[in-house]
Amino acid sequence: MTQGTLVNFITYRDHKLMQRVNGWYPPRWVRLWALWATRAGDGWLWWALGIAILLFGGPERWVAVGSTALTVGAGILLFRMIKKTTGRRRPHMFKPNCWVTLLPPDQFSFPSGHTITAFAVAVTMSRFYHDLTAILLFFAVSIAVSRILLGMHFLSDVLAGVAIGTGLAFVATSIVLPAIRSAA
Repeated sequence: MTQGTLVNFITYRDHKLMQRVNGWYPPRWVRLWALWATRAGDGWLWWALGIAILLFGGPERWVAVGSTALTVGAGILLFRMIKKTTGRRRPHMFKPNCWVTLLPPDQFSFPSGHTITAFAVAVTMSRFYHDLTAILLFFAVSIAVSRILLGMHFLSDVLAGVAIGTGLAFVATSIVLPAIRSAA
């Protein structure tokens, strides 16, 4: 399969899913959950988590928060560069969502910055605090799915965000964790 054929295949599938999702009027609890999740992904949830870890995170708290901040920073730089390069329009520009109107943080769709940040935080923190893995991944997945449900992103935007955020987290923690654990 050539690159052009693959891009066309992904784009076609993205648009088919977008048409179904943007025309669906979900139950109230789904609408509230999606709105809450996307707002949590605006940053306040991650700031609150960072403060809680700094207060109660034990001896690795500074390294955990520092590693997470670096991972998120790298993710932000990366998604801004990729968005400007690809220039992919958001789903709501093709077909508005039938039940919500939100202003996007920027005009471009690929990749999902909310998803990159969510997975960068969730995976990095879970490498330090294994007991938090389930709740962190629940929040990250909720944020990612909400971006699709709200018409802000295509499925491929979100999947790319998951891959980038997770990849950055594993790279950062693969460098930091062995260094701090061998020093201890």
